[in-house]
Amino acid sequence: MHKVKHAILWLVFVLVTAGMGASVWFSIQGDGEADYVVETNAFFAPFEFYENREIVGVDVEIVNRVAEKMNKKIQIKNVEFDVIIDNVEAGRIADAGAAGLTITPAREEKVDFTIPYYDSVQYVIYSLDNPPSLRGDHVVWEALAGATLGTQVGSTGYIFVDDEIENGVLRGTDTKLKGIDSHQLAADAILSHIVDYAIADELAAKFIVEKNPGLAALPLYYSGATREEDYPVSESYAIAVNKERGELLEAFNEVLAEMLTENSEGETEIGRLVLKYMGLSE
Repeated sequence: MHKVKHAILWLVFVLVTAGMGASVWFSIQGDGEADYVVETNAFFAPFEFYENREIVGVDVEIVNRVAEKMNKKIQIKNVEFDVIIDNVEAGRIADAGAAGLTITPAREEKVDFTIPYYDSVQYVIYSLDNPPSLRGDHVVWEALAGATLGTQVGSTGYIFVDDEIENGVLRGTDTKLKGIDSHQLAADAILSHIVDYAIADELAAKFIVEKNPGLAALPLYYSGATREEDYPVSESYAIAVNKERGELLEAFNEVLAEMLTENSEGETEIGRLVLKYMGLSE
């Protein structure tokens, strides 16, 4: 099944980035003996995606650094996104998950999270032929009422949309939620009129729009009393670690603290890697 999805992805998207992932001398991909297994879903550029049949991206660089620090072999394994948290909780086939995972109270009951390493805002992706109503330079939930919204199954975007339909401002508006296998297939769903709009994390949305000139994306906001009081649908990414893997959690936190340290120009290594894998730096 994964091979089929990979083939479809290569046909629909040409992933062009400026650099390859770091050396994988300590971490491995595919089958092989490993001290730890880190699961990901390799369809979420720039954090993880396939390039030349290898998984590369920001999260892969983080895992490589942890493997080197611990002098351990860490296997990076591609799986369906919505099984990662449960697999890490069980601890039998996965020790950690690195897939642009958002910290939520429900997930914290199942796994430990590292310190946050990236803050993101949810974006609305739309066809230029079918833009939603705008409120300044952003879209509010109410503008999506009655539409069919697509987002990756198990993602926080899916959770946000489902909550608004069940309990929020979209309740009773005939708004529909349609699960998509990956963020990368959102463009096809929009252009094929399977969904009206897609909801995705900021960088994934911008990456999709860059590769599809007929699409655009704007941030998604909650409505305030006035437009100036509107505020974004935001989240923080972290690595999920099995609650019994304290040594692994500690190593991830140490590496992330190093990679989040600002240099004299106010830049962090995480920030530079995001630009690198977005193809925005040399």
